[in-house]
Order: sequence, then C-alpha cells, then structure tokens
Amino acid sequence: MIDLRLLRDDPDGLAAALARRGLGPDDLDRIRELDERRRRLVSDLDQTRAEQNQASKAIGQASPDERQGLIDAASALKETVTSLESELREAEAEHTAAAARIPNLPDPEAPDGQEGDGVVLRTFGEKPTFDFTPRDHVELMEAGDALDLQRGAKVSGARFAYLKGEGALLEFALVRYAIDVAMEHGHTPVIPPVLVREGAMYGTGFLPTDAQQIFTTRDDEYHLIGTSEVSLAAMHMDELIDEEDLPLRYAGYSPCFRREAGAHGKDTRGILRVHQFEKVELFSFVHPDASKDEHERILSIEEEVFSGLDIHAQVVDIPVGDLGASAARKFDLEAWLPGQEAYREITSCSNTTDYQARRLKARMRVADGDNVLVHTLNGTALAVQRAIIAVVEQHQREDGTVVVPEKLAPYLGREVLFAR
Repeated sequence: MIDLRLLRDDPDGLAAALARRGLGPDDLDRIRELDERRRRLVSDLDQTRAEQNQASKAIGQASPDERQGLIDAASALKETVTSLESELREAEAEHTAAAARIPNLPDPEAPDGQEGDGVVLRTFGEKPTFDFTPRDHVELMEAGDALDLQRGAKVSGARFAYLKGEGALLEFALVRYAIDVAMEHGHTPVIPPVLVREGAMYGTGFLPTDAQQIFTTRDDEYHLIGTSEVSLAAMHMDELIDEEDLPLRYAGYSPCFRREAGAHGKDTRGILRVHQFEKVELFSFVHPDASKDEHERILSIEEEVFSGLDIHAQVVDIPVGDLGASAARKFDLEAWLPGQEAYREITSCSNTTDYQARRLKARMRVADGDNVLVHTLNGTALAVQRAIIAVVEQHQREDGTVVVPEKLAPYLGREVLFAR
C-alpha cells in the first residue's frame, strides 16, 4: 500500500507517478473522496462523543426540572454516535478496499511501456548453436523417461506433470546448488509454510489484485502460495526490527501453486507454465536507504546462479506497465530456449520498497528517532521447472543426451543425462 498522505501532500507528483502505471485522475479522485469522507466522519464522531460526555456530566449537575431534557439530549447524541460509528466503519472499509488496489509508485528509472517493452540491459553466457535441429525439453525428457505429462494430466488435469528418474534428480541437484550459492551470499535457508492466511496474501500485495490466480482451500481460511515470497515477507509482519539486525536475508524453498488464469492456450506444452512448481526464492528486509543496492545485489546472485549453469540469458528491465502491484522496479532474466527459438523468463527480482511493509506493519526501530517502515525485496534464485528447460535445451546433444554443467555435476553425481 502506498503512503496515502501523498494524496494531500503531493497530489500532482502522485498523479504523475501513477499515470505511468495506467491510473487516471478518476482513480485518485475516488480515493481522495473516500479519504476526505473518512476523515470528516472521524472528526464528527470525536466531536459528538465529546458532546455526549459533556451531556452526561451535565445530567448529574442538573436540577430535577432540567434533568429529563438533558437525558433526552444525551440519548439523541448516543444515537448519533452509533450512527456515525456505523458510517465510519463503512467508509473505512470502502477506503481500505480502494487503497488496496492502488499499485506501488514506479521507480523513476524504470522504463515506460507495457508487456514486451522491456529494455535489455546485457546478456551473459555463450548462445548455443547446433549443427542439428534442436529438440525441445518435452522431447528430450520424455525420451529419457524423465518427464510424464500424460499421467500428470490423467491424475490432476492440464498443466501438471511428473518429474521422474533423472528429471527428479535434476530438480534436487538444482535446488541444492542454488541454495548453496545463496548461502555464500548470506541468505539463511528456510522451508516456509505453503498454506497461509489471508493476511499474508493481502500483506504482500497478492490480494485483492491477483485473487484469480490463487488456489484457496474449500473448508479452511487458507491460501496456497504462488511464491515463498509470501511466507518469507509475513515472517516479520507486526514486528519491530532493530536497525542493527538489518539486513535480514532468506532463501526459501517451497512448492508453489498458481492458477495461471488468463493464460489459456499459452505455453501449454511441457512444464514452462504449470499450476504446481518449485522455487528457491531470495528475500531481504533492508534499511530504506539500502534497497536500491540490495536490488542490484539480488540480481547479481541470480546471474551467478545461471552463469554457473553455463546458461545464455539476457537481463531485462521490466516496464512499469508490466509490473506487479507491489513492485516499484523489476528485473527479469530471460534464457534462450532453442526449442522455442525465443528468450523466455526464468527468474525475476523486485524492489517493493515500503509497499509490502506498510501492509504487513514491518518496521525498523531507529535509535533517537521515529520507527520507520523497512523495505522488502524478492528475487527468484531458481524456478525449478524453467531452470530444467534451460539446462536440457541449451546443453543437448544430437543423440538426445544432455551435458551436465560442470558446477552442477557434483550435485547430480553424473556428467551426462538421458544416456541410453
């Protein structure tokens, strides 16, 4: 949630910033009207309660002839207080719901544009070339008995799969490799809950805007996370963190669940876009002055992970029109996938500034000063299924085998996959 004081203190600056994200004057006018109504009701309620207190005191000091009139007046004030309290609850609910849909203010350095308008900042790794027609990951892995899409669909429906044999071993190896890299950079490994309450989803900005993508349990008030960012951010909600304890850095590993609503017919082949997947997620709580540097730091870890896997990829600065609600700026890594002859996203990292912290009430205790909101950042060290695709497609050989990257081989216990 943004700092709504900007509605009053810097309305023009706020309007200009949010216009970059597609919000028009009407959106802010509605928030402003709701804010003014809420504050007016607070003032009216405070004044009426004060009058009610004065009336109650006056009854005890009144003569018998005056008392009934004062009782009637106090009763009327009590009814007014009850009515104003009801109006205020309604106004606050409307105000909160509307404010929750306002996205974070974009970083001034983030490029303008919509999906597909990202700015390529650099590439790394050697782009693979083949003297044969490269296969996609489905053909390679099914031939190696490492992937079973047909039985995944039989058991769970579309966009589910079984990883088996060397496919499963490849996941275990990739996860431990990514966690080791993260630990070298000071991130504490965490296995977080994957079922969370609504407050965690709301606090991280996935509710209400992404409700259609979230799986929810039928009989309990639990949501399945689409990323361990949710659980890691919520670890410190309603907490006051000592300044000297920052930064707090985590590397969470979890299964993740996403409906992929609105993606019907897109990337339906294979395991690029599935409802259940696994990730190693980097997450940081930092001093507000450090968040820009921390963002670059997380990006560098992601690059290190995939450089170590000998993957060719590009770093993309994502345009404001394609940012999630909580992000002020986001970088993606896009790997070249020979099976698609295209660059596709394999990781992302976002600076959410104080947007999540304001919702989560995650603050920093400052010596000799007011407590302030921390900044939160997240980044995907490794999304398992997409990393598998990049590895097997970029390192394939004509006979259908896959060369295991040198840094991954010790984790996997072999140098070649799918050898017959």
